[in-house]
Amino acid sequence: MTDKSTRRDFLKKSTAISAGAFLLPQIIPSTALGMGGKLPPSDRIIMGAIGVGSQGTGNMGTFLEHIKEVQFVAVCDVDSNHSKNAKGLVDAANKNSDCRTYGDYREFLEKEKLDAVCIALPDHWHGLIYSAAANKKLDIYGEKPLARTIYDGRAIVSAVKRNNIVWQTGSWQRSTPNFHRAVELVLNGRIGKVTRIEVGLPDGNKGVGTPPIKEVPANLDWEMWLGPAPKVPFRGVVHWQWRWILDYSGGQLTDWAGHHIDIAQWGIGMERSGPVEFSGEGVYPREGLFNVPVEYNINCKYANGIEMRVANSSQLPTKNGGATWYGEKGWINVDRGRLIASDPKILEEVIGENEIHPYKSINHVGNFLECVKSRGETVAPVEIAHRSISVGLLGEIAMTTGQKFQWDPVKEEIIGNPVASRLLVRPYREPWELPKI
Repeated sequence: MTDKSTRRDFLKKSTAISAGAFLLPQIIPSTALGMGGKLPPSDRIIMGAIGVGSQGTGNMGTFLEHIKEVQFVAVCDVDSNHSKNAKGLVDAANKNSDCRTYGDYREFLEKEKLDAVCIALPDHWHGLIYSAAANKKLDIYGEKPLARTIYDGRAIVSAVKRNNIVWQTGSWQRSTPNFHRAVELVLNGRIGKVTRIEVGLPDGNKGVGTPPIKEVPANLDWEMWLGPAPKVPFRGVVHWQWRWILDYSGGQLTDWAGHHIDIAQWGIGMERSGPVEFSGEGVYPREGLFNVPVEYNINCKYANGIEMRVANSSQLPTKNGGATWYGEKGWINVDRGRLIASDPKILEEVIGENEIHPYKSINHVGNFLECVKSRGETVAPVEIAHRSISVGLLGEIAMTTGQKFQWDPVKEEIIGNPVASRLLVRPYREPWELPKI
């Protein structure tokens, strides 16, 4: 038996939880350990991080708050300044200087003996690195959106399922009370049969012109940062700003699809499937380096007749962000810090014992750690993450082609449209190869 399986078996046996009711991680009692309540280092979840920029460092910091259960040992980033900063945080939490640093995820995955890894990278890297980590049988806390293309997303799902690992998407809205309550009310018919949905996402970034070519700073491995994306000169647009360039992201549409589209589909029980028809139009910058849509308007339809509109919120009649479900008896809108309804009394409705009770998590990282121990499914599993971003990616294809098309969510194929179908995958730059499905 391997060290990893031994540790996981111990953690699983030491943690009593019930499926669908995950709370904060529980500490193994001192009587079970004989060490005054402390978990021996070998029985904590051994973790590392790939991608420790702003989002990655924030995620890692949250894991470090669970220091009694988690031991971070290594970090990896193509920017040595990021790695140095992350190492400092880990060493401070561990009260030593042992955290190892890497610049190449392949070396990191080959050398480190981990139970789990948290990953936060530009979208164009997700297909390769998420799949590689899954193939090393590491449990993964991975950032949304799941992937840059439908192909990459399905490859990640396949790797996660093939290796039987635990996956948690960073779609943390699923672990907050207002989103859970909204979904619960809609699923239980408190606004009647849902007929349509509006999803409001942020407006796009209008761009920065075309910055001049610059010398690559010594701390950044630009070639590795680009990876499978087309080779281009360095212009100083890196890290956070990659979101506004189509080679790496779809802008606010794909950046937020894993949040609000996820919630919208959860509320109608379609989070493991998807629409069957897509059309859309977008407004793109006419010049400059940034080329993602600054405005976008996508219409899709589910097999049960529900229609959904996804747009930057300033285009919506209500201007509301988040998800709004319209039913025969009223409507509910939920966004960060907001839960409103056509009639406030709807929000006071009691859900009975025998009604639908959606998976409840009150702590997103805590839920992941519990599932690492129990081997249960998280509140934001990989298949749901794939279906959430698929809506955004297919909407992007509809905008790119200017064509309405039919989608088969079972076979994951665009029906009868070879032009649109070619956009389900993006070729990788050599020597990188597409992950296997």
